[in-house]
Amino acid sequence: MAVSTPGRLASAFPDQAFTRDCPTRVVLDHVMSKWAPLVLASLSDGEPLRWSELRRRAEGVSEKMLAQTLRTLEQDGLVRRDARPVVPPHVEYSLTPLGRGLVERLVPLMAWIAQHADSMLDRSDDQHA
Repeated sequence: MAVSTPGRLASAFPDQAFTRDCPTRVVLDHVMSKWAPLVLASLSDGEPLRWSELRRRAEGVSEKMLAQTLRTLEQDGLVRRDARPVVPPHVEYSLTPLGRGLVERLVPLMAWIAQHADSMLDRSDDQHA
């Protein structure tokens, strides 16, 4: 069944991306969750980070959500978990090549959002007043 894609830019996506059962929706859900972009951007400078460093950078994330986000990103092949067999345990997280490719595209989007967030939220507040 052919699906009509909305908009000129949308034509860059395969038609099935707009269908209900397309796997891209699962990946988008993982990558664009509340915390994943912040975790991915935190790792974007290429230096491995420990759990506590990631938690500090993504201010407000709970331990449970950070663990879940890291586990999902690792399962998706975007983040590498390096656990060293020492006492106390030493675990570092870094981007995989696939994750670096995503971050190259994600960081400009996040920069755009940061640049426009205040005016967008102000406009939204005006409409609800």
